Amino acid sequence: MSETRTAAELDQEAAVRRALEDYYRDGKPPWDSGVTPPELVALMEGPDALTPGHVLELGCGTGTNAVYLARHGWRVAAIDLIDRAVRQAREKADAAGVDVTVLCGDATRLDEVGVPGPYDLFFDLSCYCGIPPHRRDDYAAGLTKRAAPGARLLMFGYGPEAFGDPISGVTADELSTRFAGWQLVDVTPGTNPVPTFWFTLRRTAAACDGGMGCSSHG
Repeated sequence: MSETRTAAELDQEAAVRRALEDYYRDGKPPWDSGVTPPELVALMEGPDALTPGHVLELGCGTGTNAVYLARHGWRVAAIDLIDRAVRQAREKADAAGVDVTVLCGDATRLDEVGVPGPYDLFFDLSCYCGIPPHRRDDYAAGLTKRAAPGARLLMFGYGPEAFGDPISGVTADELSTRFAGWQLVDVTPGTNPVPTFWFTLRRTAAACDGGMGCSSHG
């Protein structure tokens, strides 16, 4: 993907970072409740629970869900854009006595972060829906490159109507279009007072596309 960006696009990226930094500085990020969502619990502990493997969490915040995943046998890598969140996530993992690799980085520039994969599961709790539209193809490409055959993406996102902001939010149609080689297998409305959704996608492309998804775990 080209790194040539307009002034407006750079402004959008800077505004997102400032907003996230403000949330963590104030200690009130609304997505970082300290409670693992039941949708992830069902995927780990329900009747059709996944076999533990390698998982990458995008926008891990202070590490609540990364720690939960590690406790359930997953090999966890987690990234967040904000230094303060990363420090807290590392402290939380150390206190819990679990092995979680927490890195500071941009979910749309995974090649710069050091998370080669492949991964069996990706988890995103409202990270993608806050990414400016001009960076979203890079997010999708980064996950696709690192997806093991049959990998899943479990994503929570706010609908565009949630905040009346045309550049925020996510829809099922957008994900179906943007994630080539994936199938959108489930959309479940959230229980929030504003429109939210849980999306489940599965990597379905059978042919090797030259990415990390062509590899297997060593």
